[in-house]
Amino acid sequence: ARAASSMDRDHSGLRSLVLRHAVDEHRDYSMLEQDYVAADGDLDTIQERHKNIGSEAFHGFMMHRASQPNPVDMLGAMWIIEGLGERMATGWAARMEALCEREGITRFMAYHGENDGDHMQKFYAMLDEVCTDQDVVRRIETTAKVVARLYRLQLEELEDE
Repeated sequence: ARAASSMDRDHSGLRSLVLRHAVDEHRDYSMLEQDYVAADGDLDTIQERHKNIGSEAFHGFMMHRASQPNPVDMLGAMWIIEGLGERMATGWAARMEALCEREGITRFMAYHGENDGDHMQKFYAMLDEVCTDQDVVRRIETTAKVVARLYRLQLEELEDE
């Protein structure tokens, strides 16, 4: 939604697609909370916990980039986030359920495994619209690389907790 609000009228078609995507995913946190509770986690614990350093860095980068004028390079972030969900989430959900022998703890992963393929098709349509020159392509690639590194940093920080 932040990226869409930073787009001008020349990017109104892309802005509409991005807003629709934001609507699809704006309540993902509640699904994660429900999975956490279903796995015997305490809701207050997950709601009151501070972001780790990796999550702070990821969030800061995403908000900064999304606040720039016409942040089409945020498609690089979508490539990493949605692509990971499309390729990995279904398998992760199956492994988690087998390991934990419990239902209802992988709704978030299962949802993304089922829906991120459709999101990737929308992503490809957006790429077709914005990849008009090498500078745009380079910016998208750079954003994808930064997001991938920050995703990794979030997981590294979990190991230290």
